[in-house]
Amino acid sequence: MSSPVSSSPDASSRGPVGSGAPASDNEAIKHLRHDLRTPLNQMIGYSEMLVENVAENGPPELLDDLQRLCGSAGELLTLLNDSLAQWKVEAGKVDLIGLRRSLLGPLNAFVGYRDLCQESARVKGRTEVVADLEKIDQATVNLRRLLDSESFANRYVATPPPPENLTVAPFASSVSPAASSHPPVAAAWGRILVVDDEPLNREMLLRRLARMGFTTAGAENGQKALELMERESFDLVLLDIMMPVMDGFVTLDRLKADPKLKHIPVVMLTALDEVASTVRCIEAGAEDYVPKPFNPVILRARMGASLDKKRLRDQERAFLAELQSERAKSERLLLNVLPKAIGDRLKSGAQTIVDAVPEATVMFADIVGFTRIAAGLPAARTVSLLNEIFSEFDHLSDEVGIEKIKTIGDAYMVVGGVPVPSTDHAVRCARMAFAMMDAIHRFNLRHKFDWKIRIGLHTGPLVAGIIGSTKFAYDLWGDTVNIASRLESHGEPNVPQVSEQTAALLRGEFELEPRGHIELKNRGEMKVFRLLRPKPQRT
Repeated sequence: MSSPVSSSPDASSRGPVGSGAPASDNEAIKHLRHDLRTPLNQMIGYSEMLVENVAENGPPELLDDLQRLCGSAGELLTLLNDSLAQWKVEAGKVDLIGLRRSLLGPLNAFVGYRDLCQESARVKGRTEVVADLEKIDQATVNLRRLLDSESFANRYVATPPPPENLTVAPFASSVSPAASSHPPVAAAWGRILVVDDEPLNREMLLRRLARMGFTTAGAENGQKALELMERESFDLVLLDIMMPVMDGFVTLDRLKADPKLKHIPVVMLTALDEVASTVRCIEAGAEDYVPKPFNPVILRARMGASLDKKRLRDQERAFLAELQSERAKSERLLLNVLPKAIGDRLKSGAQTIVDAVPEATVMFADIVGFTRIAAGLPAARTVSLLNEIFSEFDHLSDEVGIEKIKTIGDAYMVVGGVPVPSTDHAVRCARMAFAMMDAIHRFNLRHKFDWKIRIGLHTGPLVAGIIGSTKFAYDLWGDTVNIASRLESHGEPNVPQVSEQTAALLRGEFELEPRGHIELKNRGEMKVFRLLRPKPQRT
C-alpha cells in the first residue's frame, strides 16, 4: 500500500483523519458527506416518486428505465456510504480521489437513464414526469459540480483506492411496482411541518407526504419554522440539521424549551448520520432520527409511531385536564359544604373530625318578621330575595375572616375562631354584625323595602365537628351556641345584642351600652349589652 497523498500543501503534516487527526479534518469529512448526500437524496427521492407515479398511471414502457434510474442512484449512495463510513474516518482510511473515481461511472449511467426517461416522457406527452426529471437533472448538476470542484480534491486524500475486487451491493429500490400500485392513504392523521433549507428537498418531501395523505407545510430554516408554529398547529416536525440562520440543533432546543410547543414530536431528517449527532438530537428531545436519503416505508413507519405516541400523549393531557377540572369542581363543592381547613383534613385521611374549642364567638342573625314578609310574596320571589341577601352575607364572612356554619330558614349562623383559631374572634364577629346591617340597608334601598335584622353574639367553649356519612355537615354544639341563639331572638331590631363574656372582649374597639338583665330559657337571668358602634380610630 502506498502512503497517503494530497494536493493540499499541509495535508501530510496533518496526518490521516481519525483519532490522531485534528478535529477540523473530521468536521471537513462530515460536511463533505452532508453536501454529497443532499443532491443524492433529491435524485433518489424524485426517482422513487416517478416510479410510483408511472406504476400507477403509466405509461408502462417508462417503468424499466425509471427503475434503472433508481438503481444507479442507489449505487451512488452505497459507494458514498462505504467510502465515507465513520470507521474509515476514525481510522484515517478515507480516499476522496478514489471516491470521486468510483462515483463517476454510476453517475454517468444515471445521467444516461435520465436522458432516456426524458426523451420517452416527452414523446408520451407526460409533462409532469418531464418536470420531475428536470429537478433530478438540477440535483445531478449539483452533485457533479461538487465532484469537479477543486475544493473536493483538496479537502483530504487518505489511503489508496479500495481493492479492485470490492463488490458494491446492488441497490434495491424502496419502491416496487407491486407496492406502488396501491393508492395513497386517503386521510393520514396529522399535520406535518417540513423544515429544510434545500428547496428541492423540501418540495420532494412535501409531495411525498401529500401522497401519503398528510396535511403539510414547509419552512426554509429553524427561525421560520418557529414563527410558523407560533401561528399554526402541527402534529409532527421533520427537521433538517444543517441549515442557515438557525440550524436543527438550535431549533430543537428552542422548540423543546417552549411550553406551548414542546409536546410536538420532532423527527430529525438529515444527511448527517454520525452517532454523535443522533445522540445529541435524542437527548435534546427528538422523537426519532432518519438519515437521508430516506426509505419512504421506514420514514412513514417512524412518523406513524411518533404520531401515535403524540395522540396518546394528547389523550393523556386531555384526560388529566378533565380530571383536574373535575377535581376543581369537587374542591368547590367541598368548600360549599365544609370549611377549607376541615376539607383538607378529610382529604388527608381523617376519618372522624371532632374538636373541643376552649373559646369561640358564635353569632346568629335573623330577619325580623320574615314569616309575614314571605306570606305576601310569591314563593320564587321570596327565595330569590333571601338568596340575594344571604349571598352577600357569605361574601362578607369571607372578607371578615369568620366561618359560615349554616342557614336555618331565614336565620344565618357564623362563628369566629373555628375551625381556624384566632385571638380576635369576637372582634371579627362584631365587624360582621355591622357589615350585615349595612348590607340590609343597601338591600332595602335597591328594593324599596324596610327589612330589619336581629343579631346575637356570645363567647364561650363549644364542640365542633363533622356529622353524617353520605351528606357531610360541619356543625357546632354546646351551651355557647344555644345562648347566642337566645340572645338573637331576645334582641332589638338593628341593634346587635352581646353577652357579658363577649362584651369584655369588645370594649377596646366598640362602644357598648348595658341593657340590663334578660331572662333566657333554661339559663335564668343574663346580663347583656347593646353593641352600638365601632370606636373612632386614634390617630
